[in-house]
Amino acid sequence: MKEFDKKSSPSREGFSKFLPASMSDSSTRRRLTEYEIQVQDLQAYIRSLEAETVHLRKKLEDTPKDFMVLENKLREANRQLVQAFNQNEKLVNALYEAREQITALKEEVDKLCAPPSTYGVYLAANEDSTVTILS
Repeated sequence: MKEFDKKSSPSREGFSKFLPASMSDSSTRRRLTEYEIQVQDLQAYIRSLEAETVHLRKKLEDTPKDFMVLENKLREANRQLVQAFNQNEKLVNALYEAREQITALKEEVDKLCAPPSTYGVYLAANEDSTVTILS
């Protein structure tokens, strides 16, 4: 507590006039001065503790509000996470369907790009005047 300023103040000088004559020797005055310094140091320390108490009380009052804000943000983030998960599932399903369609189209393109068969085997004649050929 000695970190506070120890300058002479009017209140310290004022105490000496209240001393009885028997306490006017230098050691008593020195002790009184030390006590006055300690009292002022303690008063300054009390003021700093009071300021810290005010700060902590305000912080304590704000904590539930901050907690509610964070809780709301967490709920919103969880809701967005569920939405993103559902959308991801839809996209995965669409991707599989698109992949299947691409594979089917590729097979069809391969059939269409294949050179025509120059020969075939006659299998049967149909009633509608068409024939079945194996190529």
